[in-house]
Amino acid sequence: MSSVRLHLSKATLPAALRRFVRSRASGLVLVAVLIGLVGGLLVVALSATVQFLHETLFGLARNQHLSAMPALTPWRGILVPCIGGGVLALLTATARPLAGRLADAIEANALYGGHLSMKGSLFVTMQTVLSSGCGGSVGLEAGYTQICAAVSSRVGIVLAARRADMRLLVACGGAAAIAGAFNAPLAGAFYGFEVVLGTYTVGALSPVAASALAACLVTRQFVDHPYLVPPGAIGAMHGGEIAHVAMISLVAALLGIGLMQAVGTCEGLFSRFRIDLRLRPIIGGLLIGLLSLATPQVLGAGHGALSIDLAVPLLPATLAALFLLKGLASAISLGSGFRGGLFYASLLLGALVGRCYAGVAAAWMPSLAPDPGLAALAGIAAFGTGVIGAPVTMTALTLEATGSFTVAIVSLIAASIASLVVRDLFGYSFATWRFHLRGEAIRGPHDVGWLRDLTVRKLMRADVRTAPSHWTVDEARAAFALGSLKNFALADAAGRYAGLVLLDDLYTTASEPDESILCLARHRDAVLLPGMAVRTALDLFEASEADVMIVVDRATDGTIVGVLSESSALRAYGRELERQSPDNVTTMQAKGATLH
Repeated sequence: MSSVRLHLSKATLPAALRRFVRSRASGLVLVAVLIGLVGGLLVVALSATVQFLHETLFGLARNQHLSAMPALTPWRGILVPCIGGGVLALLTATARPLAGRLADAIEANALYGGHLSMKGSLFVTMQTVLSSGCGGSVGLEAGYTQICAAVSSRVGIVLAARRADMRLLVACGGAAAIAGAFNAPLAGAFYGFEVVLGTYTVGALSPVAASALAACLVTRQFVDHPYLVPPGAIGAMHGGEIAHVAMISLVAALLGIGLMQAVGTCEGLFSRFRIDLRLRPIIGGLLIGLLSLATPQVLGAGHGALSIDLAVPLLPATLAALFLLKGLASAISLGSGFRGGLFYASLLLGALVGRCYAGVAAAWMPSLAPDPGLAALAGIAAFGTGVIGAPVTMTALTLEATGSFTVAIVSLIAASIASLVVRDLFGYSFATWRFHLRGEAIRGPHDVGWLRDLTVRKLMRADVRTAPSHWTVDEARAAFALGSLKNFALADAAGRYAGLVLLDDLYTTASEPDESILCLARHRDAVLLPGMAVRTALDLFEASEADVMIVVDRATDGTIVGVLSESSALRAYGRELERQSPDNVTTMQAKGATLH
């Protein structure tokens, strides 16, 4: 209730407008369009800021991509990432205490019902812009998604949106960010469903799609997004190429797993050598700068490098070297404290994998080798799916980036295979892998926050009957008549829990009248704590084979505060699970619209 009052106190929009959005599907779509328009402007602004930093710090010509440079002045290539890492460390040290809770769109939807801190999101966005602007091998897509999702969350707060609507609005923000970044409304919409919302419902289609389309309309006014491969450049797919696509997908999926683990390894190495957190970005920037001496393609997200690597004939050895350098630079960047994502980097790395495979195949079996462009796009779809965890998003992205349905079919096959391989062998996308490294048991954006809110304290009964543990069986029978209750707890002289006695055991078990009641005590070591989530409590019920468990104040104290039955916990869990079902949410919204 306190969170509801907080949201209503912050809601500054008129009550009539809030009711219209809460009760009408069209109202939610209008809000989603507004989010898309704002998101598109934010994408343009952040992109222009990073481009300005690249041009200023690295001496680029106007609108020239950093990773497309044939070479850089060595001192710029080394010093700019190193000094940028120092500035990033300074920003983190000074602004982090003021930023509040840091959570991305996935974590917010999974744990916090779509609530994002605006201060925290601005801090993360500033980190991402600085990281990419000084040459860190990270993408801006994480920053786009962060700030767009935060704006969406703020809109939901001022509208006093329901939990389900809040999560949907955050998905609209994520869809707007990706759609605007890639000029790909389909990919943006599916990104919102697959990555940020975690599910697809008919009721969510219109808002998410509207937000993605609105963002694209805005960004097209400022940015020209050329096709990765011109339409018609790739012909029809032959049956023999499906085998090549499958092999490319398998290789890309395995390498994608390797990249994700490399990020954790780099972070672990910095921790193992006990390098101060303030020095890590500086050291990481120095290492990235040294790698840039080999090729500027390791710097930034890789927009320019992707255009070059798809068009210029390169030897397989060169492509493999570029892959290793770019992958190492990305792992070092994220492992040392640079902020950003791997979305665009995964596209570049996937293209390198596909073209390298095509080059090797052409050298070994020229007559059966796949088309290099088709192989590159299969690699993009497979590697991107492995890292991002969104197969339909990657399929739509390659379709919109090429205008070719042949490519879409190839991408769907590649994405499906890569998704299967990564899910079976690794089980994480990059975002959920980072959660795992932090100790968070989050496998996606599915709403599990309510599970943490549904605690034993909310479900237990406080009117638990107790008896002294020094009583005899006869004394207990005198105090508790048969049929008066089902069970009672035993407490020692200090009031600590000493076991649970079932009334059936008290009257049916053969025992001497003067025997201690402790001989009938069950589950002496099986207790619940008030702050336990219901899912944890249910696991304990199953492990202890208990139908009823006593709740104690603290495990070390043992003071009895309540009692909870397994059946009550299961009923509450089932009701909440049914209420949180997307289909039920859509149905309830439809009923609300009908009533109004």
